[in-house]
This record gives sequence, C-alpha cells and structure tokens, in this order.
Amino acid sequence: MTANASFPVHPRRIVLITGGSRGLGRNAAEHLARQGFDVVLTYRERADEAQAAVAAIGALGARALALQLDVARSAGFADFAGRVRQALAGQWHVGHLDGLVHNAGIGIHAPFTATTEAQFDELAAIHLKAPFFLSQHLLPLLRDGASIIHLSSGLTRFTQPGYAAYASMKGGVEVLTRYLARELGPRGIRVNTVAPGAIATDFGGGRVRDDAQVGAALAAQTALGRVGLPDDIGPVMAALLQPGMGWVQGQRIEASGGMFL
Repeated sequence: MTANASFPVHPRRIVLITGGSRGLGRNAAEHLARQGFDVVLTYRERADEAQAAVAAIGALGARALALQLDVARSAGFADFAGRVRQALAGQWHVGHLDGLVHNAGIGIHAPFTATTEAQFDELAAIHLKAPFFLSQHLLPLLRDGASIIHLSSGLTRFTQPGYAAYASMKGGVEVLTRYLARELGPRGIRVNTVAPGAIATDFGGGRVRDDAQVGAALAAQTALGRVGLPDDIGPVMAALLQPGMGWVQGQRIEASGGMFL
C-alpha cells in the first residue's frame, strides 16, 4: 500500500501494549510517545478510558490507536491479529510492529487455602496463557529485531501471603521469557521481563495505594523508603524498547526500589 499526500509513510516505531489504557500500561505508552514511538493499545471494556489515553498520547506528538481485546479469551487472538494487521496498514501504511508489551493483568489476593479453581484458571488465562499465545499470533507482525516485554512481579523473588496463585503465573512468565529469548533470538527479537514491586495504582483493588497501613508496611521494607509509582515503572519498560538496549536478552529486571533486600 502506498501513502497518500495527506498521510505519508510514518517513520516512527510502533509498539503494541496490552492493557495500555490505564495504569502502568498507559504510563509506559506516554513515555514511549515522548521518545519517538507510536502506540497500539488494548482495552477490555472502558472505551472512554482508552480514547482518553489515545488523546493523551496524541497531545505528546505521537499517534495512537485503541483496539478492544479480552486477553482472557485466547479464542479471539487470531481475529485480533487480523485487526492489528489492518490497523498497521490503514493508519501507518506498514506491515510490522517494533515491540509488544504484555501488560494487561488482574490481581487476586487470596490465601492458598481459600484460592478457588476459578480464580486460579482466570489468573492462568490472563497472566500466562495470554502472553504465550498472543505472542504466537502476533509473531508474524513483529519485525526482525523487535522487542517483547513481559510484566512479572517482585513476588516471584519474595513472598507475601495471599499471592501464591498470582506469583506462580508470573514465575511461569519469567521462564517463558527465557525460552522465547532463545527461540526468537535468531530473528534478533529480544524478550525480557520487567518485575515491579509494590506500586500505588488501582491494581488488585488499590490496596497499596489506598490502604495507608499496607503502604507504610511495604515502604518500611523498601530500601528507597516508599512504595512505587507508575512513573517508576513506565520508563523502565520504555527503556527496554530502545535500540541502545539491544544486547539485553532473556533478563528479569526488577524495579522495586529494593524491596526485601
């Protein structure tokens, strides 16, 4: 497809971020926009929230597009890949992505003895099955030399009661990172994991952000003396997508402020 006079071929790099309409995903998208990237972001239900994110990214001088996706439903991934292909051709006149960030997720806090099979299956579908099979479906759209980022958690290194199922899924993602780094390496595709510590967002019901006692306890166990903010994580994800990080492969990079050292 050739570009027309009103919309020339777009030279900027393009990254797809799942769950990019809010929280850490939106923060990463905005940092990427400032650094010369355009963004395809996904949302599950809140189209208004997604369009607000698109507008914010546009105000930073980048182009963004929001596509609906429920990462818990892998049966929809083939259709989604087709919609991404159409969007790249229609909006950017290209056929490839430069990066893929698996950010979408949920938090379920439940003791091991009270965790239900339904909760376990939901966490597995969103945090482990989705990164595996969504990458598989989008792989033909990733250019050689592209970058994949998985989002994990500090909870794979240290433990907090109530997160056995959640952290188990994130541990699986970290293993997946190393396998994809090895198998996709011949194409120059880099695959790495970012593992945040406690972050003050609405994730998991906003416990870290809204419960002062929880926040204070976690801050006391953090070397830098506070819980994290989205602005502590978004720049890390954005940095890993930069060409200057091209020799970082198969790594788990924890951004926790030094929790439980």
